[in-house]
Amino acid sequence: MKNLFFFLIIYMPTLFATPPIKVGMELSYPPFEMVCNDGDPCGISVDIAFAFGKFIERQIQIQNIPFVGLIPSLKNDSVDLIISSLTVTEERKRAIDFSDPYATIGLCLLININSKVNNIQEANQKGKIIVVKSGTSGEIYAKKYLTTAIVRVLDKEAMCILEIIQGKADGFIYDQLSVYINWKKNPTTTRVNLNPFQKENWAFGVRKNNNELIAKLNNFIKKFREEGGFDKLADRYLPEQKQAFNAMGVPFVF
Repeated sequence: MKNLFFFLIIYMPTLFATPPIKVGMELSYPPFEMVCNDGDPCGISVDIAFAFGKFIERQIQIQNIPFVGLIPSLKNDSVDLIISSLTVTEERKRAIDFSDPYATIGLCLLININSKVNNIQEANQKGKIIVVKSGTSGEIYAKKYLTTAIVRVLDKEAMCILEIIQGKADGFIYDQLSVYINWKKNPTTTRVNLNPFQKENWAFGVRKNNNELIAKLNNFIKKFREEGGFDKLADRYLPEQKQAFNAMGVPFVF
């Protein structure tokens, strides 16, 4: 009996501790979701996830999952929440629920420097080759609207960019921030049109009918924005992009 007493005193807090919130994200989308030099997850979405954990006083466990596997992982209970620059679409809303939006961004084009394509209308022409990353809203857009062009779906962002750099494709449909970053990395082989042809909202993905978690997320987003949390993240991770977007007259994400 004495041993049982000491067992309960020592281990009961662990046995009945609230389990961590398991957050799914693909850690290959810097500066939002990435792996830092020490091997730990880092980036804007990671900081948001831990800020949410602090807000609800729960531990956060980051799980690195390929983007196309995030929604299936949520549906089969492998994760509790998706925070991975996830665009709200009607198709996804049929599978999962979303929090209030926390960012607004647009689809635009990273273009091969020698291509005659200048905008999305010119991209939808016979013989033009457009690449998209599998599972993204860029793929959804291209399959719906680019009915004349050749659309190639690739698994990785890096593969899509390489197609543009090497001149194997005319354009890559992706979000404005990533397009800007990749243009700056490859200024001699690429050019950009940062004006969005489709605006989108990013939100947190939640299993269907988990209204309690959605309410907590919405309260967090409101408070985090009021306290300047999103602005601080933009200033920390995206100062150059924020300045460039303002100079171009392009609305910024946060």
